[in-house]
Amino acid sequence: MTETASKSEANRFAPTKIFRFVPQFVSFVCVFVVIAVVTGAKLTELRAELADRELGTTDISMVERTRQLECLALNIYREAGYEPFEGKVAVAQVTLNRVTSPDFPNDICQVVYQKNIVYQKVICQFSWYCDRVHRNRPINARAYGESMDVAKKVLMEGFRLPGLTDALYYHADYVSPGWRNKERIVKIGAHIFYRPRNTTI
Repeated sequence: MTETASKSEANRFAPTKIFRFVPQFVSFVCVFVVIAVVTGAKLTELRAELADRELGTTDISMVERTRQLECLALNIYREAGYEPFEGKVAVAQVTLNRVTSPDFPNDICQVVYQKNIVYQKVICQFSWYCDRVHRNRPINARAYGESMDVAKKVLMEGFRLPGLTDALYYHADYVSPGWRNKERIVKIGAHIFYRPRNTTI
C-alpha cells in the first residue's frame, strides 16, 4: 500500500474514532450539570438552615415564613425601595440583627412595626410606619419586587454584608440625630449605619 493510500485510509477512519467518544462526552456533561444543580440546591438549603438557626426560626410553617418575608420586604421597600442592592441588603440586615438582639422583639414583623413611647410621644422604630403619608403611598410594583428578592436572599439564603454584622441602627444622610452612644460603621447609599458603642450583639 502506498503512503498516499495509507493517509487516505487513516483520514477515512478518523471521524469514526471521534464519534466514538461523543456519547462519553455527553454523559460527562450531563453528570456535571446534575452535580452542579444538586450542589447549588444543597448550598441554598444549608444557607437557609443557618439563617433560621441564627434567627431561632427553625421548623416554621409556610404561612409564618410568608408573613416574615412580607414584613421584611415591605420594610426594605419603605426604607430603601429606590436604593441600590447593597442599600436594600443593609436595611434588611439591620432588621434581622434586631431580631437576634435582646434589646428588640424576637420576631421580624414585631421589629418592623415596633413603637416606643418617649416623653408621652409615640415613636416608630422605622419612621415610615408612623408617617401616614409615606405609609399609604401606592406601592411601585417593580421596586417592591426588587425588595422582595432581597428579602428572600437575606432571610432564606443567609446573604450578609460582612461589615454590618452588629449594625442595629441607621439614619438618612440628610439628618443628624447626634447619637453619642452609637458608633458609626459605614455609609451605604443614602443611609449611615451604626452599632452600639463598645458592644456587639
